Amino acid sequence: MAARVESGTSRAQTRRAAARARRRRRRTAFAVGGVALMLGGLGGWLGPAGGLDLIRPTQEAPVPAAADWSDLVRDKSASRGDERADLTVDGMAAEDVAAIADEGEALVAEEVLGEGAVALPQPNLGLADTDIAAGLLSLDVPRSAGGSLVVVPGSQAAPGPGAVKTIRIEVEAGLDVDLGLFAHTVMSTLNDPRGWGADGTISFARTDGDADLRVVLASPALVDQMCAPLETVGKVSCGIKGHAVLNYLRWVDGSQAWAGDKVGYRQYLVNHEVGHVLGHRHEYCGGAGELAPLMQQQTGSMAPCKPNPWPAQDV
Repeated sequence: MAARVESGTSRAQTRRAAARARRRRRRTAFAVGGVALMLGGLGGWLGPAGGLDLIRPTQEAPVPAAADWSDLVRDKSASRGDERADLTVDGMAAEDVAAIADEGEALVAEEVLGEGAVALPQPNLGLADTDIAAGLLSLDVPRSAGGSLVVVPGSQAAPGPGAVKTIRIEVEAGLDVDLGLFAHTVMSTLNDPRGWGADGTISFARTDGDADLRVVLASPALVDQMCAPLETVGKVSCGIKGHAVLNYLRWVDGSQAWAGDKVGYRQYLVNHEVGHVLGHRHEYCGGAGELAPLMQQQTGSMAPCKPNPWPAQDV
């Protein structure tokens, strides 16, 4: 019996070592081909080039299957079925098999979403694909979630030229959020060609250590604390004291002023509050029918201007 347990442990270690080697190879390939995968295979709407606007005009219609990132990821995971079947051998403990399977899922998550994405939401959650892509695992909004913050693990290099600003992304513990997906949404938004780096002067890198600024997703109660002395009254967000604090209520519900366009509103929320941390003040509507300047307050009515989530309007 002891010999069988020892044999199983050795086999599991071998499989884990092989998985780590595959991870290194995939990261090398991903550095070269990752952008093409995200912009092509994922329908462009999860990638850092701003393809999210492709689905925005048809928010009311179902997202086409070709743009369903979860199907792509799970197809890639399913392709490992033969590997997993080979693991169910005599002498291997069930927990070792489960651990290797979980590591395989984590590798798939990292391939598609980047380092720090350690899990994939399960399908059929009753959520729109755009909600899941933004990291939401439910639409429940608690008034408070306890107040402690979790740093999203992992790092991501700045993709563009110019001065690099490092960002640490944090989520309040107790919020029903996938950390990797939320971080991916934030970084894709900030590094979009229409973003703050459109003129080539700035690019954003993610870290889980010391950073130039923080992006925090928090419950209404914690937002009020972190934004003081600004009065957010549990309903709005802020950019203050080196951190952009995004109100979970707004991340889930969006704004009526955006006529159901939650994707665009979330992009606005990230860019607007980070804009404050970068030193930009509020601006105002230039005239009827024009796009609102990004730094105009757009959670409420922005009439007579139209919604706009981007600093660079002419890219």
